[in-house]
Amino acid sequence: MANAGYLLAYSKIAMCFKRDMARLMSTALPLKPHKAKSKINRKTFFVDFKKVKVTGGAGGNGVMCFTSAKNKEFCGPDGGDGGNGGHVVLKASKDIRSLNHLLTVINGNTGVKGRSKNCHGKNAEHLYVKVPQGTIVRNEEGKMLTSLDEEHDYYIAARGGSGGRGNRFFLTDTNTAPAKAELGAEGESRQLMLELRIMANAGLIGFPNAGKSTLLRAISRAKPKVSPIPFTTMNPHIGMVGYDDYIQIADIPGLIKDAHKNRGLGISFLRHIERCGCLLYVIDLSVSEPWTQLNDLKYELDQYKPGLSDRPHAVIGNKIDLPGAKDNLRELTLAINLPVYPVSSKHKIGIDSLLTHLRYMYDKYGAKEDIEEDSTLVT
Repeated sequence: MANAGYLLAYSKIAMCFKRDMARLMSTALPLKPHKAKSKINRKTFFVDFKKVKVTGGAGGNGVMCFTSAKNKEFCGPDGGDGGNGGHVVLKASKDIRSLNHLLTVINGNTGVKGRSKNCHGKNAEHLYVKVPQGTIVRNEEGKMLTSLDEEHDYYIAARGGSGGRGNRFFLTDTNTAPAKAELGAEGESRQLMLELRIMANAGLIGFPNAGKSTLLRAISRAKPKVSPIPFTTMNPHIGMVGYDDYIQIADIPGLIKDAHKNRGLGISFLRHIERCGCLLYVIDLSVSEPWTQLNDLKYELDQYKPGLSDRPHAVIGNKIDLPGAKDNLRELTLAINLPVYPVSSKHKIGIDSLLTHLRYMYDKYGAKEDIEEDSTLVT
């Protein structure tokens, strides 16, 4: 028991020493997760693009009526105004991960009609529709209207109609008995295209079966599905890598040649890379001539959006534990003339050096890449 207590105290002192040294070197210390991952399997359909028709609520109708009182024949008009219709508001929320919950037709709340005795109708409540952070709103022509990047960002998608005026409103000195009232105005109606782009500090880019999902499991608490079958990852996954703070890493589904021509999973997931501040090219070292993978990946990114591959990036050589991988690593390093970080995602070899460099990239180049305001939809 005494030896166990001594070892526990020594490990705590060593951890504190490492943390203090990391802070003195202005580098955040990677934190290895100790808590077991959840075993709950939440299967949902991931939707990152949706066309919706939004219509604001109609205003309530005004009322035409006259006061009826005993022994007073001409009491005058007392028709109240209708209430205003409610807006349809898109609001960014961190609790939503996909657009699969949205209906294709979204209607706002209708205002209450007016009543007699000068009672005005109640204004309708605005309808707030939650969307994921990183949602881009476009019109029918594909022009970007807004980007909801931060939590609680909102955009009024359709305005509600104004309420109709009752005949009391039209009372004048010359017209003491107006016999007219207005109908409530219809709400604004428009077609919108909602596009979700995953927002992450870094994105894992690679061909199918390069080991991106296994690597994300090794460095974070994310649980993407892992399988030797190509295209096992059908939608992006976000993992939080723990330092003294957190860095978001996105596992982008595997690309293939001519992905910019909408082959394979196509441009439906290429656009997610635009929101990644740094790129991590995951190269399979078990394949001969691994440098061709890097060249093909960069070519696909540049064909989709010129200059996309020039963002801050690092090259990760995965599956270093397999036979022949070390020879391929040597050839890869000579061919690209860039530092390569060899790792084994399955056995967690080389993870510490990768996390240290990842933190360096995050501190130097920042978190996210902004989207141009005049960007249009790529079809």
